[in-house]
Amino acid sequence: MPGEDVEGDEACGVCDHQAMAKTSADEPAKGSSGDEEKDVVSSVPAALTPNRGNVIGQGTQWLAKHSLRLILIAGGAWVLAWIVGKTWVMLLPILLAIIVCTVLWPPVGWLRRKGMNAAAATVVVLLLAIGVVGGIISAIAPSVVDQSGDLAAQATDGVEKIQEWLHGPPFNFSDDQLDNAVNAITSRIQDSSTTIASGVFTGVTAATSVLITLFTVLFLTFFFLKDGPKFVPWLRRTSGAPAAEHLAEVLTRIWSTLGGFIRTQALVSAIDAVLIGLGLVILGVPLAYALAIITFFGGFIPIVGAFVAGALAVLVALVGNGPWTALIVLGIIVAVQQLEGNVLQPWLQSRSMNLHAAIVLLAVTGGGTLFGIIGAFLAVPVAAVVAVILRYLNEQIAIRAGERVVADDEDDDLVVPDDGVARPEQA
Repeated sequence: MPGEDVEGDEACGVCDHQAMAKTSADEPAKGSSGDEEKDVVSSVPAALTPNRGNVIGQGTQWLAKHSLRLILIAGGAWVLAWIVGKTWVMLLPILLAIIVCTVLWPPVGWLRRKGMNAAAATVVVLLLAIGVVGGIISAIAPSVVDQSGDLAAQATDGVEKIQEWLHGPPFNFSDDQLDNAVNAITSRIQDSSTTIASGVFTGVTAATSVLITLFTVLFLTFFFLKDGPKFVPWLRRTSGAPAAEHLAEVLTRIWSTLGGFIRTQALVSAIDAVLIGLGLVILGVPLAYALAIITFFGGFIPIVGAFVAGALAVLVALVGNGPWTALIVLGIIVAVQQLEGNVLQPWLQSRSMNLHAAIVLLAVTGGGTLFGIIGAFLAVPVAAVVAVILRYLNEQIAIRAGERVVADDEDDDLVVPDDGVARPEQA
């Protein structure tokens, strides 16, 4: 029937359409890869696709969170610095006593291992140290007193020679100009005398004298040397696990680093003082022994101390012996400093301290600016202590992150228990 034929044709058309759709679905997709990526992206729900606003918001949230943390850390550091400044009179003797202990502990430990009582060993070593320092001062004091008058006269002659030189070409300064310059310099020095004197003793003490501070350092050194080995066991009992293990390990590393640094610096300074002092004696420079002692103590203030001691030696040679001797002294100092910087310090300090020269310079500059000469002297040991703490934190982070199995690559017997502190494996 006609109606039935129409319905059959429509049914066939529907079947053909479905077959064509199925065939097109079964055939490989044609077109560029970009079309495929567009189809895939279009198939992702819009709610799961991040837009620019969400990305910027997440980045801003991350930046704000970490900025707040940095602000809190900076605030804590400022509070700590404020506390240190307020308690500097008490902290200074403690720091100086600890540094002295790192130098005197090896002989004290040797005497104790030989069977001597702890108090007796400490007293013997302290008396020997005081005797050595007093002997050095007694040896150089007479030469300084005897040569000071001649050196002052030579300084006057040197100033007159400089004035004559400035009178001639190419400067051609007049007497009035030179007198005005000298008077201005003298007035400036007199006006700044109080500031200079206070700057020398900045950070030493405000409420007590230097002598009382030195006696405090002496008594603290005695008790630290006598009872120092009891501190770590007491700390373990007091703090409890696992903090005790961390504190004991950090303090042990700090003590080892400070001791190695001070002893190494003392050896390097002694070599510098001997070589430079020998050159000054051969050249007949006045106050040669005193300048050698200044060179020794200046070596404990890296970079700045060597520069000041060397400049003083050149100045004394210039005034006492003339420009040619001063140039020779300058050459000797430069040669010794090159030997120290390129051979002695890299070789001797490779195991005791690992600080970049820029960090050392910044530490010395900051310490000297804030606390004067004492601050410059303590700057490098403090920087070394901070470096030890940061390295230990980095090791613990690496252990917790699974990047390392032990805290010290040089010890294969170290294991890491559940508390995360690497220690020697027990049998």
